[in-house]
Amino acid sequence: MSVWKEDGDYIYVSGHRGWFDKYPENTLESFQAALDLGVDQIETDIRVTKDGELVLFHDGSLERTTNGTGLLIEKTLAELKELDAGSHKGEQFAGCRIPTLREFFDLVKDYPDVTLDLEFKEYPTEGREELAYNVCDKILQMVEEYGYRDRIFINTFSGKLHEYVKATYKDTYRQHVYFPIKNLGTVTEDPYAYAYCSGMFGDYAKWEAYVPEDGSEKEPYLDLATTEECKEMLARGVKCWSGPHVRNERVIDMAIEAGVTLICCNNPDEVLEILRKKGMHA
Repeated sequence: MSVWKEDGDYIYVSGHRGWFDKYPENTLESFQAALDLGVDQIETDIRVTKDGELVLFHDGSLERTTNGTGLLIEKTLAELKELDAGSHKGEQFAGCRIPTLREFFDLVKDYPDVTLDLEFKEYPTEGREELAYNVCDKILQMVEEYGYRDRIFINTFSGKLHEYVKATYKDTYRQHVYFPIKNLGTVTEDPYAYAYCSGMFGDYAKWEAYVPEDGSEKEPYLDLATTEECKEMLARGVKCWSGPHVRNERVIDMAIEAGVTLICCNNPDEVLEILRKKGMHA
């Protein structure tokens, strides 16, 4: 996938935590299923264990998606590997495990055209600066070890962490910066001046909320950009990407009109089918 050659004739599809709707999120099973569909990118979340191992997990605590309790960062990798990370999605997924970043990187070796959107979840909040920056460096060391520099995008809701990457690594890595700026916390410079892309598309008047089938509270998806704001960002040279609220043809059409070139979605099967019918995906 040459995502940096994005244009309006081809819309790329990213599997949000793999194939979120049908599989346990951020598991190898979810990633493999999304790859089998033909996604162009996998989005995932990276945290660190008590013993310094990098694992793929969204929440800070274990309760929502595993049979464990407490904070992930307070558990060793061995302890985490004992947990069931699949049964919350259905009995057929019992025994799915929390994967390491190394296991994920090994999985995608056979898919060299698939890019990786890596969300750094350890933020440099007060008292955790050293931890966050060390984890960032450790992730990027593994990226270099695998030769994945040109395959990755870095995203995080921490403006401080984005600025650390920019200051430390210059323009080595493409940064996926969220919108609006208040979502990034403390910033000392304009993040969209160095961003490759921004996760931003929405339409206050028209977007459709996704209500999870399990009855859990829907994500609010507030503060999303209007079509006009997307076009302003494009004029600055920043690509516009959209998130999981873009899941049906009507909203996909809105995203395309706004200039979106990548859709990160929970239902890549349906999004791919819609785009293929439009001749906008292979």
